[in-house]
Amino acid sequence: MYRYLKYLLLSSGLFILHAAGAQTSTEKIDVRRIVLEHIGDAYEWHISGNMSIPLPVIVCDERGEWHVFSSERLRDGARYAGFRIATEGDNAGKIVDEEGNRPLDLSLTKTTTALLLNSALVLLLVLSSARWYRRHRSGAVPRGFVGAIEALVTTVYDDVICNCAGCRARRFAPLLLTLFFFILVNNLMGLFPVFPGGAGVTGSLSVTLVLAVVIFLAVNLFGTRSYWREIFRPDVPAWLKAPVPLMPLVELVGVVTKPFALMIRLAANMIAGHAVIAALACLIFLTAKMGAVVNGSMTVVAVLFGVFMNLLELLVAFIQAYVFTMLSALFIGMAGPEHKNDVELK
Repeated sequence: MYRYLKYLLLSSGLFILHAAGAQTSTEKIDVRRIVLEHIGDAYEWHISGNMSIPLPVIVCDERGEWHVFSSERLRDGARYAGFRIATEGDNAGKIVDEEGNRPLDLSLTKTTTALLLNSALVLLLVLSSARWYRRHRSGAVPRGFVGAIEALVTTVYDDVICNCAGCRARRFAPLLLTLFFFILVNNLMGLFPVFPGGAGVTGSLSVTLVLAVVIFLAVNLFGTRSYWREIFRPDVPAWLKAPVPLMPLVELVGVVTKPFALMIRLAANMIAGHAVIAALACLIFLTAKMGAVVNGSMTVVAVLFGVFMNLLELLVAFIQAYVFTMLSALFIGMAGPEHKNDVELK
């Protein structure tokens, strides 16, 4: 616990330095810009001050020609190959051409790069655990890291997937466990303020949209006849089905709103936590000209609340992965046959 508190203090200090690097001593601090930069996407990975890692830009112009170059060529409003990064309007922060139109953009942005790195980390965690089981005899008890992974997998499978998905638990366990570890790793990496952490992957609606679409397809493509019958011919009074099919319409809307709720819930919770931590760090610089006493007091308050929010975000990172997996398993179970006894599945 003591070691983790030291990490949280270091994490808060690194983020404060990150925020300080975005301002000069004579420049008025722009809290909105700092917060949006922290939770938003970018074509470079900002480390501190003027230090950043440029990422590759891959765009296609109107003539169908592809351009691949470093995002460093577009830094500070520069133009290259007829492209620039817009600073205002609906396309602010995005690459546009000279007329302000968006080209086909397949660039490796901060979110995309973090997504690839975190996915590789998930594969490393899973494959390293699987390698241990291949090298040891059946019945061997794992310890340390592999033991922790096994305990986590067992807990999620027994307490969440089996209880919610019922007789379909074993069939969909690989998908649901993959979702759980993918979300958990991305949430935890987002709490670390410097490279390769600090990117709010699960706070991006594009990422959570893909996860929601995966669950939507898993539920509806593998739904049973009883599932579709409950949607189009629900067991309700006839006046709710004719002449206006009120209940079938409500049930059909629910097919879309369930994964949509998953998408919004995950993204909103992760964005909110990062935004609050960033705003707390900015309190230090907002009170810099109010005297040493006020500024010193607010610095202590900001750091303590920053540590508290990091502790809370650590809990939220696990809870959001848990809840997303639980609701996904529940939706999948509701789309399957009624299960009578699933004890043997565990």
